[in-house]
Amino acid sequence: VVVIIILGIGILGYIGNYFYNLALDPNTSKSIIFGEEDEDETSGEINKAAEKWLLEESNYKDEYITSFDKLKLHGYKVNNKTNSNKWVIAVHGYTSEGINMSNVAKEYYDMGYNVLIPDLRAHGKSQGDYIGMGWDDRKDIISWIDFIKKEDPNAQVVLHGVSMGAATVMMTSGEELPSNVKSIVADCGYTSVWDQFSYQLKELFNLDAFPFMNVSSIVTKIRAGYWLKEASAIEQVAKSKTPILFIHSDKDDFVPYYMMDELYDSTKSEKEKLVVEGAAHAKSSTVNPELYWSTIETFTNKYVD
Repeated sequence: VVVIIILGIGILGYIGNYFYNLALDPNTSKSIIFGEEDEDETSGEINKAAEKWLLEESNYKDEYITSFDKLKLHGYKVNNKTNSNKWVIAVHGYTSEGINMSNVAKEYYDMGYNVLIPDLRAHGKSQGDYIGMGWDDRKDIISWIDFIKKEDPNAQVVLHGVSMGAATVMMTSGEELPSNVKSIVADCGYTSVWDQFSYQLKELFNLDAFPFMNVSSIVTKIRAGYWLKEASAIEQVAKSKTPILFIHSDKDDFVPYYMMDELYDSTKSEKEKLVVEGAAHAKSSTVNPELYWSTIETFTNKYVD
């Protein structure tokens, strides 16, 4: 009996570590999760042009802060050529990096915003040995907000996140935020890390949540310091006092569309939602850019002078 128990614990430990490494270790290949999907030509050209703007034309400055757990975190800061106290923090998605938010940054810059694009922990030029999935990152975003406040005490800040970045800004929304934070744009974010991983577990491996999610959560607590269930955007938006615009595509098969309605229904603050038809995950801005950006501009203008 003892041998069987020890063997069982060993197997469960192996399973938990396997899924932890697959999902949260930044050095483990994510090809199983993403497959070999190529970027379409239109979005590729848009992104290249925006990255060229950021790196060669924007006069950006590399900025660094120290996180609550002593990580050195990097961000790109672009001051608008016009004198403005409007700011956007543009937050990238899972396994991405700040430079990939150049298109979002350029759009806000053209609307008169100063721009801050953080590399989330364990991404880009920021330190970290695990992916925070938005949970630890929410504290990092608050640190970046404080960074902006020191430079511009009258800053009016918009948080804009895509995919894991959307989960990050939604998780941030449930904290006590300074009055400088005026609105949030959450593009295709998930309800919680538990929900998202459970969905992908079924999609990729045809496995139910129990016991795989349970042992993975234990491993995550040991190795990263948080439980998968506590990393919940849906619980955070329920506490939010900040207006939130939710964006999602009806054809998103990576973060399922139904999650937006669950998040929207749980939000008690002022809120709106935009459904972009026919777009793949995180592609709403390239499938229908006019609708996407006109909706964002109308929404943010309600709260930013």
